[in-house]
Amino acid sequence: MIIPLLILLPFAASLFVPSLYTYVHSRKIGWAVLPVPLVLFIILCLQIPNVAAGETGYHTIRWLTSAGIHFTTHLDGLSMIFGLLITGMGTLVVIYSTYYLSEREALGRFYMYLLLFMGSMLGVVFSDNILVLYVFWELTSVSSFLLIAFWHQRRRSREGAQKAMLITVTGGIGMLVGFLMLHSMTGTYSIHEMIGMAGDLPSHDLFIPSMLLVLLGAFTKSAQFPFHIWLPDAMEAPTPVSAYLHSATMVKAGIYVVARFIPLFGGSELWFYLVTFTGLLTLLWGSFNAVRQYDLKALLAYSTVSQLGLIMSLLGMGSAVMLDLPGADLSLFAAAAFAGLFHLINHSTFKGALFMIIGIVDHELGTRDIRRLGGLAVFMPVTFTIALAGSFSMAGLPPFNGFLSKEMFLEASLAVQQLSLPGIHVWVPVVAWLASVLTFVYCLIIVFQTFFGRQQQSPAWVDRGAHDPQPGMLAAPGILGLLILGLFFIPNILGKWILRPAMDAIYPAYSGIPELVPHIRAWHGFSPVLWMTLGIITAGVFLYVFLRKWRVLYTVPPFSWKIDNMYSLLLVQLESHSHHLTKRYMTGHLHRYFLYIFSFFIGMMLVALAFIWRQAFDLSNDSLVNVNEYLLTAVMMAAAISILFVRSRLIAILLNGVLGFTVAFLFVVLSAPDLALTQIVVETVTTVLFLLTFRFMPDWTKERTSRKVKAGNAVIAVMTGLIVIVTALAVQGNRLAAPISKFFEDTEEMRGGGNIVNAILGDFRAFDTMLEIVVLFIGGLGVYVLIKLKSRKGDGPHED
Repeated sequence: MIIPLLILLPFAASLFVPSLYTYVHSRKIGWAVLPVPLVLFIILCLQIPNVAAGETGYHTIRWLTSAGIHFTTHLDGLSMIFGLLITGMGTLVVIYSTYYLSEREALGRFYMYLLLFMGSMLGVVFSDNILVLYVFWELTSVSSFLLIAFWHQRRRSREGAQKAMLITVTGGIGMLVGFLMLHSMTGTYSIHEMIGMAGDLPSHDLFIPSMLLVLLGAFTKSAQFPFHIWLPDAMEAPTPVSAYLHSATMVKAGIYVVARFIPLFGGSELWFYLVTFTGLLTLLWGSFNAVRQYDLKALLAYSTVSQLGLIMSLLGMGSAVMLDLPGADLSLFAAAAFAGLFHLINHSTFKGALFMIIGIVDHELGTRDIRRLGGLAVFMPVTFTIALAGSFSMAGLPPFNGFLSKEMFLEASLAVQQLSLPGIHVWVPVVAWLASVLTFVYCLIIVFQTFFGRQQQSPAWVDRGAHDPQPGMLAAPGILGLLILGLFFIPNILGKWILRPAMDAIYPAYSGIPELVPHIRAWHGFSPVLWMTLGIITAGVFLYVFLRKWRVLYTVPPFSWKIDNMYSLLLVQLESHSHHLTKRYMTGHLHRYFLYIFSFFIGMMLVALAFIWRQAFDLSNDSLVNVNEYLLTAVMMAAAISILFVRSRLIAILLNGVLGFTVAFLFVVLSAPDLALTQIVVETVTTVLFLLTFRFMPDWTKERTSRKVKAGNAVIAVMTGLIVIVTALAVQGNRLAAPISKFFEDTEEMRGGGNIVNAILGDFRAFDTMLEIVVLFIGGLGVYVLIKLKSRKGDGPHED
């Protein structure tokens, strides 16, 4: 029961933050929010011994029993890692933001969004039901949208939030379809029950489509190539948000899904190729683009893309364990997945520290442009020390934790060549090495162009006497800096208590095998990995020294091409074509709208009837039509056709009434008194209302339409009528599903009503109507709030 409470606590706390903001001084509200992530982190830490001992916890809160959808949570080694990152980094981010954000900001709204996002991420990693997971998945998209657009008065913030929302939600919808396919294959929504059926799934027709759609969702969320373009624009969010989203949470959600579904899809070679190669391509592209950046935050954004690609490729290489290839060494590929999880933690530490440090530089100096910085090591020694640790860890230098996982990554890239699979050649370690060189270069840019050398200009901050910020702002990055150093010396404690249970979750079929957990060493002897590392350092230093000479390559095609430009062009074209298309069919003429509706109806029904037509029509169970019914039908037809030719509105109204009342008589003949009574009431009220408003209506002039239009109208009218008749005759002999009438036969037992029509109208339909009214109420409330919150004219400068 503790995990559902962990998920719900941030949501519950977020409800109180706005009211708390009323009573607590704005600068202190961060301290009031801090206990939420801190308590969650401590509770999860207390669960580490149990999870390390092999215990897994499931808890189900029953919800939609008939549909098999329940709020089921799952605590194992894999969800534990992400839970610790979400709550641990959340604690540090709240501390940092308390000092970073000004009291003039809307801090109540900020912390409310942050808690919503935290709860959503916890829901993603702890949900065992795939539909519940999807709900939390989309909640992360919505809450991150609010966080990125926190400074909504800035145009770039709004655009960045929109881009993140469009890309991640599109992938999320694809993932939902993939989840539904998985349910169709397995008959369950539970992830662990699906994993239990993993051996039977590869032969299913939906196996590959579901895999591709799940990967689409994961790749978009984790900013894999070519979906990475939303991540740099998300930098418009406040720095605490960037640190949280990029280091531990949102971008890691896709990594989590890939790791979680390895037991299900990992046995497919297609999965291995897609995850590995997409990760490697993202790694290379991200590191290549990071070098060209002048904005430190943008540089870190592309470095995040690059590092996410590295982790993704390691998980792909690690899935080779599931391929069961003859002669393959299990320990080599298990070590790749292990390195992926290890680097996941390391990345959170050094990337979180670096984002916070860049935020401090921006906060203290008012700029993040590398061209306007330099020599800060003298003015800000503590800030520089933490930045040095974070940058060198990301570059893969000792004695920092990134060195250990980078070495394991190079080992994995060499080991993958042993697989007897086509397309796996020497280029895999070459790409890994080249991307590592570029990573080394942009890490040197962060350190040396920011903290060493001379300023390119004479910025005002030199005269102001730039200095380290107050200790409180340095606390969070300082803790991360200590972790960067500490994990280098005690990595195997992390491996034993945190990573080993996660490996058991990724490879449940091999759970407990010692080869799954390699011993982490800083020194591997004079191995190929050592020479690759030395080559990275040598080539990286060489490229950095001559950076100005070869950086011009970024201005030459194809190096100057940006996928972001393609996205912008696509968005503009879509808006333009949508505008033109809408103008063509939204003409304001009711006649055209009916034309579209009935044309669509005819088209769809013709397709359906073409399928049904192959089955024999069975009219044997239809009732016989007696003389009274023929007469009433003839009267209805005569009234309907006569309306077309009358020249008086009054006569048309009366004929319409004749038509309606005749329908009521037909219900009487067919022994449906309730329907007849309803029809009579409706017709009476309608006719009376027509007559009451008759004198206020304008003169009735017949439309002068061409014969061509009239002929088209006639064809559509006749086709619609014929299709309705044929459909009515066809459905009696061609049932595609069980009739719903069986459900209403128990009306008296369910609702206490003996009359089925009354029960439908009074209970089932009324309930539906009530929900519709609720939707309208919420919509109206939203409109009211938007109007009330609309900025007054002259409320301050808005960038647009």
